[in-house]
Amino acid sequence: MQIPKGKLLAIGGAEDKGTNLETGEIHRNNLNFFELGILKRFVQEVGSTDKRIEVITTASMIPVEVGENYQTAFGKIGCSNIGLMHIRNRADAMNNEYVERIKNCDGVMFSGGNQMRLTSSFGGTEFLALLLKRYHEESAFVVAGTSAGAMAMSNTMIYEGNASKAHLKGEVKITTGLGFMDDVIFDSHFEKRGRFSRLAQAIATNPSCIGIGLGEDTGMLITEGNKMEAIGSGLVMIVDGHDIKYSNIADIPDGNPISIENLKVHFCENGNGYMVNERVFLTEVKEGSVIHKQVHVE
Repeated sequence: MQIPKGKLLAIGGAEDKGTNLETGEIHRNNLNFFELGILKRFVQEVGSTDKRIEVITTASMIPVEVGENYQTAFGKIGCSNIGLMHIRNRADAMNNEYVERIKNCDGVMFSGGNQMRLTSSFGGTEFLALLLKRYHEESAFVVAGTSAGAMAMSNTMIYEGNASKAHLKGEVKITTGLGFMDDVIFDSHFEKRGRFSRLAQAIATNPSCIGIGLGEDTGMLITEGNKMEAIGSGLVMIVDGHDIKYSNIADIPDGNPISIENLKVHFCENGNGYMVNERVFLTEVKEGSVIHKQVHVE
């Protein structure tokens, strides 16, 4: 399997940027951007403040406002070469103008909103194929996403699941994401919206995957499709189902409480990391090296 040369930045979000999937409400007065420290790290990974960054607002129901918010936030750290892609449907995604812009940018940022808007708009398109190709082949190319934009990065994606009912079988809905990373499942707004049970059920039904619960103002920088570094002010929770000994999820009817034995959990703060393929927690991550590695023991 080809090791990706590019980088992913999955961010837990700090606001809906349009839609709260659990209430169906649209918020227009809750557009405070995540902390500029994470945004600065994204620009650092892209290369410099003059690099071309395309913001894809497809997930949001209020793309114009969200786009303006991103331009303001990037402007605060000296970036002015920012493009906005208000792609609303598959026809837009197939527009040659957008494809050409993806060919010529240095990084992309997927906004928050509804992750199903991303997969239904981009799945199977030349637009997504080009993004995946550049991510796999170009070391300087960075794909970032916040909230729904982060959740859609993986091949296996949560698209629905009310946190208050997530302990009941069938309440967490899974589909195929954009496919930048295999064998992981991302969830966002993790602690604030109480989504541990949601991610636990997703992992119980897909135990070959590693769950990555992203707190707000917190992200995971992922290199080589494997090595993750926690950044930001909050928590990233890693949920590992490889060693589950007992699970009732295949045998009970929908609506019944799930039961899981030996689900493993790691808490990552800023500077901690995790190796997905090796299932190894890293106490400290530095560029080009790993410090104080704590090895997973069977």
